[in-house]
Amino acid sequence: MGLIGIIGGSGLYQMEGVEITGERRVGTPFGSPSDAVITGILDGKEVAFLPRHGIGHKIPPHKINYRANIFALKELGVDTIISVSAVGSMKENIHPGELVMVDQFMDRTKDRPQTFYEEGIAVHVGFADPVCETLRKALVESARDAKVAVHDGGTYICIEGPAFSSRAESRIYQSWGVDVIGMTNYQEAKLAREAEICFATIALSTDYDCWHHEEGPVDVAMVLETMKNNVVNAKKTISGVIKSYDFSKSCACREALKGAIITDPNAIHDNVKMKLGPIIGKYLKG
Repeated sequence: MGLIGIIGGSGLYQMEGVEITGERRVGTPFGSPSDAVITGILDGKEVAFLPRHGIGHKIPPHKINYRANIFALKELGVDTIISVSAVGSMKENIHPGELVMVDQFMDRTKDRPQTFYEEGIAVHVGFADPVCETLRKALVESARDAKVAVHDGGTYICIEGPAFSSRAESRIYQSWGVDVIGMTNYQEAKLAREAEICFATIALSTDYDCWHHEEGPVDVAMVLETMKNNVVNAKKTISGVIKSYDFSKSCACREALKGAIITDPNAIHDNVKMKLGPIIGKYLKG
């Protein structure tokens, strides 16, 4: 079993029961991750925490080096990622303070690298079901066991940010039937799939964006106030799933590259093989 990666705010690795064992600064072919990766033990299992915005929340969503973050976790031996992210609710029945275990994504970002496979290699992974369903279901059950209000499934629309939506944008997104809106998780999900890492999102509803006719437009103070309780509930959910879930079980996510590399291995330059070795190496042997 590999390490369990947890991406979110710095407060997550201050969970009760976490024994911090180290701090790893990892260089990658795609640059530096958002911050050092904190390693530790939680309920007998090795975990790796990465604050996506850096300690102190210094990096805005459109400037996060998503490729470096996922690649660094892969290099450290992470084969499962639980991503925790604040979102706006696009549905009346998803109230601020509740969790949503999303199962689909839409991308409305504008200029973010979101693949490891560019020059010298063509790779087409399946992304029809972008979340590891067995892990996602386990998170739903863990939240329910902890008496946390949770929604089983939903579509996350990812916008560029860092500004919140205009009212016109928010109403259009709502008309599309999406459930939550955020600024970070689409790239994480896609890159995790390309790296053969099981991935699931805990979306923390903090507001109603600005579509709701009875609520004021979202602002940072509103998000931060709701996030306090949300983080507590996310910690309960994560702790529960780490205790109960079998992270060693086989999963299709961890074979996502099987049959997805189109380029003839003999045509892949050694520099590309070296650069992407931690991800594609097992498919190029012999």
